[in-house]
Amino acid sequence: MKIIFTWLLFVGVIAVNALANILPINGYNTGQVSAFYPNAFVPAGFTFSIWGVIYTLLLTYTIAYTFYTMQRNAQKSVIEFIDKVHPFYLLTCVLNMAWIIAWHYLQIEVSVIIMYLFLITLIQLFLKSRPALNLLTKTQQFLLNTPFMVYLGWIAVATIANSTALLVAYQWSGFGIDPVYWSAIMIGIATFIGIVFIRKYKSIAFSAVLMWAFIGIHVSQGKTYPLLFSVTIVAILYLFLMTTITLYYSFKKNKIA
Repeated sequence: MKIIFTWLLFVGVIAVNALANILPINGYNTGQVSAFYPNAFVPAGFTFSIWGVIYTLLLTYTIAYTFYTMQRNAQKSVIEFIDKVHPFYLLTCVLNMAWIIAWHYLQIEVSVIIMYLFLITLIQLFLKSRPALNLLTKTQQFLLNTPFMVYLGWIAVATIANSTALLVAYQWSGFGIDPVYWSAIMIGIATFIGIVFIRKYKSIAFSAVLMWAFIGIHVSQGKTYPLLFSVTIVAILYLFLMTTITLYYSFKKNKIA
């Protein structure tokens, strides 16, 4: 029954997101709604192709969950990890669909609340799963954990974008500070969080998502705002450097071991 419920929620997420742009829901596709709230943090359209990666990874998780759940002799460590993350995964499916509905019906305040709940859920999933993560093989970590690190990285970026859209809707003056500077500050904060995830948790997937988002912002906003052109390049290069160093030492450690 749990397996059937899991697949129904996953298929529901895919269906709602597809209908959001095929129908589209409330007469607007997702990009058209975003255009109602123009700001200097919005990345280029191609950046949103990451959703295809996220849904593919969530599909692999769902398949892996089904496989390990049906295995009578599944490793205890795998079952322990799944038990910790799966309730949060199911909640993200509900929040994903709820956000789409709120966003397309122009309920910007509701969409922000849902997005923050979305982010908190993924953070809780991340924190709860950490103790059991090292007991998994590299393959198991990729199937059961990597999807949520990519998800968390993108929802962190989306939360900033959604919050910025709300401020635009309310015509917030930003305490007199130019919106471009606010965007630069947000990029700086996101970069700092990315560095923490690389240094402390060795999360390459999280930093890769941030780099992808910054590339999108660079392409979309860089020509208009020289400051963002420079800030995004610095952020991308620094995250790339930290990621490369982390990969090098990880490879070196595994080689010695």
